[in-house]
Amino acid sequence: MENNDNLDNNPEVNDDSGLDQTDNLNQNEEKTDENSAKTEEKQGEDTASKLADLNDKYLRLYSEFDNFRKRTHKEKVDYLKTANEEVLKAILPVIDDFERAIKANENVTDVKAIKDGVHLIYNKLKNTTQQKGLTSFDCKGEVFDADLMEAITHIPAPSDELKGKVVDELEKGYKLGDKVIRFAKVVVGS
Repeated sequence: MENNDNLDNNPEVNDDSGLDQTDNLNQNEEKTDENSAKTEEKQGEDTASKLADLNDKYLRLYSEFDNFRKRTHKEKVDYLKTANEEVLKAILPVIDDFERAIKANENVTDVKAIKDGVHLIYNKLKNTTQQKGLTSFDCKGEVFDADLMEAITHIPAPSDELKGKVVDELEKGYKLGDKVIRFAKVVVGS
């Protein structure tokens, strides 16, 4: 038992092992500090690299979007020019017919031939515009509809049935597809 008492009471043995453990802990802390510093430095480099990559991607996307915007604007302008060109090319034969009719009418004394020629040209123009999607709509006798018609004036209705309805149509209305491009100008009975 004496041996056990000597071991327990010997502070030198306990102090040396405690110092070794403290030194080990200090060394581990230093290594941990070095490792964490290296890790932070590496993370900083990774973050800087990612930031540079993202900035590069941003600049490329910005340039690409700017080019896209410019290209679509140019395409839109070109489209509008060519759309008008197609319609005008379709109308040119009608203009040619009018010019021929004017020349032919200089020496013609037959009014019926002139009327027939004008009707032929009118029908040709009407068919050309219908092929491009233009349609007219009649309003006379219909209930007034502000989505399709423009009331020029109101007059007393000739009969009770025509109250709130179109009594006379001064100009036809036209649609291009489903869109009204000219409202019918009408007189409404009240």
